[in-house]
Amino acid sequence: MSDDLAKYLTDHMAGSVAALELLERLRAANENGPIAATAARLIDEIHGEREVLDGLAEKAGATMTLPRKAASWVAEKAVQLKLLYDDPTEGCLRLLESFEALSLGVEGKRLLWRALRANSAHRPELVGPDYDGLIALAESQRERLETHRLAAAEEALASPPDGS
Repeated sequence: MSDDLAKYLTDHMAGSVAALELLERLRAANENGPIAATAARLIDEIHGEREVLDGLAEKAGATMTLPRKAASWVAEKAVQLKLLYDDPTEGCLRLLESFEALSLGVEGKRLLWRALRANSAHRPELVGPDYDGLIALAESQRERLETHRLAAAEEALASPPDGS
C-alpha cells in the first residue's frame, strides 16, 4: 500500500469534513431559502461520496489519523475565523467567500476522482467506483454553487460602501 495514496485519500476525507461543516453553517444561516436547499442537497451528496471515499480508503488500508483530523478541524476553524473577520455581519461578502471556498473544494474533489480513475487500472484497491458519475456529480455541484456565488458577488461587490 502506497503511503502517498493513504495520505491523498485521507486529505480528501478531511476536506469533506470541513466542507460539511461550512455547508451546515450555510444551511442554518439561510433557513428555508434556496441557499439552504442547495446546502442540504450538497450535504446529502457529500455523505454519499464520502461513503465511496471511505470504502476506497479501507481497501487501501488508509485511516484518518488524529493529526490529520486535528489539522482538518484547525483549517476549518481558520476559514471560519477569516470569514468572520472579513464580514462580521454574516453578509454578502461572507456568503461570496463561503461559496468560493466550497467551489474550490468541489474542484479538488473532481480532480481526486479523475486521478483515482486514471490510476485504477494499476491499483486494484481503486477499482469499483463509478468515477465518471462522480466526476459528473462534482461538475453539477460546481454549477449549483456558481449560481449562488455569482448572486452573492453581485450583491457584495455591486457598489462601494459609501453608496456612490
